[in-house]
Amino acid sequence: MDISPHKQRIATSAVLAILPTLALIFQGWVLFAVLALFSVLTLWEFYSMFRPGQSMTAFKSLGAAVTFLLMGAYTTGDARYPGVILALAFWASALVFLLRYNRDVATSYRHAAIFLAGLFYIPMNFHFLLFFDRLELLLVLGAAVISDTAAFYVGTWLGKRKIWPRISPKKSWAGSIGGLTACMAATFAWGLAFGLPETVWWKWLLLGAALNVAAQLGDFFESALKRSLDIKDSGTILPGHGGLLDRVDSLLLVIPCYGLISMFQPYFP
Repeated sequence: MDISPHKQRIATSAVLAILPTLALIFQGWVLFAVLALFSVLTLWEFYSMFRPGQSMTAFKSLGAAVTFLLMGAYTTGDARYPGVILALAFWASALVFLLRYNRDVATSYRHAAIFLAGLFYIPMNFHFLLFFDRLELLLVLGAAVISDTAAFYVGTWLGKRKIWPRISPKKSWAGSIGGLTACMAATFAWGLAFGLPETVWWKWLLLGAALNVAAQLGDFFESALKRSLDIKDSGTILPGHGGLLDRVDSLLLVIPCYGLISMFQPYFP
């Protein structure tokens, strides 16, 4: 029996929600394992986008090792740890570039840059989730999911004028406004229910707006990246969605956006 792409999308989303749900319930090592798994698989997709059809075993294995080390920052309690790991990753890639200098300068430099970009883009952003409490995790994940879902349906029903067709032909102003409105409403409701009582109501609306803008920019960035590489999806692992990166692209910018805002304006007890 043939299943429509839309039904595939809904079914995949439901299955994909199982692991984050378990992580939110149990947290601790379960959250660590889920984030590490998501980070490694998404990082492999990212690297494969630049070198399609190649196994890149050593490249991906080193990226996976650095990912687990970055996730380990949570267990050390030392704020310097992620910076040290990324600095060492930089020098590891620089050493590879140096050793291959006489053979293919342009290619080895490009590979080193791709390796580092993947680490900053995916595991570095994901690892911040380990430092959020349950209310913050639900807020961040919810903001990304609600922004994407509302934008998709409102854009499908009402979208005519496109925002940036050269990068993302399907994204419309109606979808963008729908996602913004839904995210602000959800953040506002979440804040009234669980936030600090002294936090004034308009700060929750501003937080929702900021997280939605971050979600949309994260989505546009991945779309631009795929267009520059002339590919449609980051992978094929998720029926109806494409790759893992296609599902978490908006979340990857929402995470540091919330982290930065919460440093200056606490929202939860």
